[in-house]
Amino acid sequence: MAATPEKPAAVTPRRKAGRHRGEGQWAVGHFTPLNGNEQFKKDDDGLNVRTRIETIYSKRGFDSIDPNDLRGRMRWWGLYTQRKPGIDGGKTAVLEPEELDDEYFMLRVRIDGGRLTTEQLRVIGEISQEFARGTADLTDRQNVQYHWIRIEDVPEIWRRLEEVGLSTTEACGDTPRVILGSPVAGIAENEIIDGSPAIDEIQRRFIGNPDFSNLPRKFKSAVSGSPQLDVAHEINDIAFVGVDHPEHGPGFDLWVGGGLSTNPKLGVRLGAWVPLDEVPDVYGGVIGIFRDYGYRRLRTRARLKFLVADWGPEKFRRILEDEYLEHKLLDGPAPEQPTGTWRDHLGVHRQKDGRFYVGFAPRVGRVDGATLTKIADLAGAHGSGRLRTTAEQKMIVLDVEEAQVESLVAGLEALDLRVTPSPFRRGTMACTGIEFCKLAIVETKARGASLIDELERRIPGFDEPITININGCPNACARIQVADIGLKGQLVLDDAGNQVEGFQVHLGGALGLEAGFGRKVRGLKVTSAELPDYVERVLLRFQEQREDGERFATWAARASDGDLS
Repeated sequence: MAATPEKPAAVTPRRKAGRHRGEGQWAVGHFTPLNGNEQFKKDDDGLNVRTRIETIYSKRGFDSIDPNDLRGRMRWWGLYTQRKPGIDGGKTAVLEPEELDDEYFMLRVRIDGGRLTTEQLRVIGEISQEFARGTADLTDRQNVQYHWIRIEDVPEIWRRLEEVGLSTTEACGDTPRVILGSPVAGIAENEIIDGSPAIDEIQRRFIGNPDFSNLPRKFKSAVSGSPQLDVAHEINDIAFVGVDHPEHGPGFDLWVGGGLSTNPKLGVRLGAWVPLDEVPDVYGGVIGIFRDYGYRRLRTRARLKFLVADWGPEKFRRILEDEYLEHKLLDGPAPEQPTGTWRDHLGVHRQKDGRFYVGFAPRVGRVDGATLTKIADLAGAHGSGRLRTTAEQKMIVLDVEEAQVESLVAGLEALDLRVTPSPFRRGTMACTGIEFCKLAIVETKARGASLIDELERRIPGFDEPITININGCPNACARIQVADIGLKGQLVLDDAGNQVEGFQVHLGGALGLEAGFGRKVRGLKVTSAELPDYVERVLLRFQEQREDGERFATWAARASDGDLS
């Protein structure tokens, strides 16, 4: 039976006899912490740090914070220390954590299913302006991230967020992170099934639940009934993808074990069909397997993808059914190829109730608090008060009457939020980068914004779908391996032999149509300064050489190294 707060299942894993293999799996009796992260989690649940933040740290200040809370448990409440200004990328892997830490925090607001009201968005914007120096980035996991947060202000920020039904609970840490959902759940004309009730029930059962607050590492999930496959299901730890069973009707196909970073793996189908009301139970079973059988010895092997790779889908499904669900799952069909070329829902689209939704694009997810409050005002004046964030760093206004569409589009465009953006603005994403991230090596957000502007100026007639994902380090928060052009930040040598910011290039990655990882051409690296020249050159070659209807990823797979350089 799947675990719930009312009746946890497999909370005390079965001990099994056998030789210690050093992976730290609870389910085989290995409870001794094998690294510092496992030790601090055993010493005290990360959820408990909230009380110390509210009663001690917010009153005594940054210097009073215990190191295991500062760089560990505070993540359970969405808080990371941000990078101290002025530290270049060459020192990222050299300096000690306390040398990289600034006395300010990134704070992540989790937005499960990407669902927001105008009231919530207005509060997010007001907090940004009052406490975060105006910062408020849209992420590719449907969240909003603040920077420049002082520990003294955190309790008041929590109070304001929770007053409107938002939270930062388990937005980071070794926990069940935000649940991605289709941004057009419940409204799209072509929707297979609305997964929103399952997301709500997963939140109720598992988020903030101490039975699942000590996982081997983070646990990423997605639920979408859209035929556009709009939540990057292939790279989540668990994903439920809408399908129509020939005998049982609409439900979900179950995927597990996806993830990127330095050892990327695509998720695998278990071949199981899950009805809507059983999605939370199956989620509980999979997260229970991860907690109990997941590898805890090495952080680099602690994601679910490694267990799935070692077990294979057949064994994983058998353990899920026999030990956690205690019943067999029905076999079911695979998802069909996605409809449409883009999956971001930008533009003006009719809803199934006859009204319209309007999707728009900032540059690389970068917005600010003042802009968010203006978006809330526009959505309130033109819609029903509902908005959605997307898994592509975009946003959508729902429930717009036809007579209001033109006025709303004009208002968004006046804020430089494009409803019909160029392929470059539409398809470019960037992670936080060296501006705030302690893991980053290069700058990303400003680089991505300037790249968009340069490409729009240089090749204005380019109208093919293209994704350009920019990451500040190898960890792939911006999904570089599955982009048409993926750019992994690193230090490179320029023509004069100087070490400068640059990127290793991945070409031809994809999700959805033919999911796969991008190709790396030996020695292909570009400096940040050369980036616009390089991207322009490779896109023009694609235009010259492509066959009718050929996508960039397909061309990149067959192109010569010289044509990709």
